[in-house]
Amino acid sequence: MSEHAPPRSRTRRNATDTYLTFALGDESFALPILRVREIIGITDITPVPRMPAHVRGVLNLRGKVIPVIDLRRRMGFEPVPDHKRTCIVIVQTGSGAEAILVGAVVDRVSEVRDIPPSQIEPPPQFGAIADPGCITGVGKGGKHVVMLLDTDRVAGREELPVNLKN
Repeated sequence: MSEHAPPRSRTRRNATDTYLTFALGDESFALPILRVREIIGITDITPVPRMPAHVRGVLNLRGKVIPVIDLRRRMGFEPVPDHKRTCIVIVQTGSGAEAILVGAVVDRVSEVRDIPPSQIEPPPQFGAIADPGCITGVGKGGKHVVMLLDTDRVAGREELPVNLKN
């Protein structure tokens, strides 16, 4: 760098403004990146009897049993067969002693994206593309919008039996 070159601008990223975006059908959704632990390909999920329809079952992730929900069903979409881009997003719900990991099946992961608070509006109050209680806001960017989800509510941790809360 020459001594006459202007200093590079350093954009400070705020992790709380960063989201993992994914698709359910043609709709875009996002979860806070600070809650995402990993993304894995679709794998064997063991059904658990007498669970709500959106609870697919459990999976063994490196020796830990993780409950898995189907986000399509949780958000009110029709279920579709898994395909090559279907994956499971492992998220942390709760915090401290109440923290648990939950897998969320999504159609496809899109990208990690910064959405500053200035680009977020309150959730819509009309109709429902998805469960409105799970939506915390709508992120704007270009010509696309993305529904921002509440990790704890979307995971439905209150509906999971105590024995599935790892």
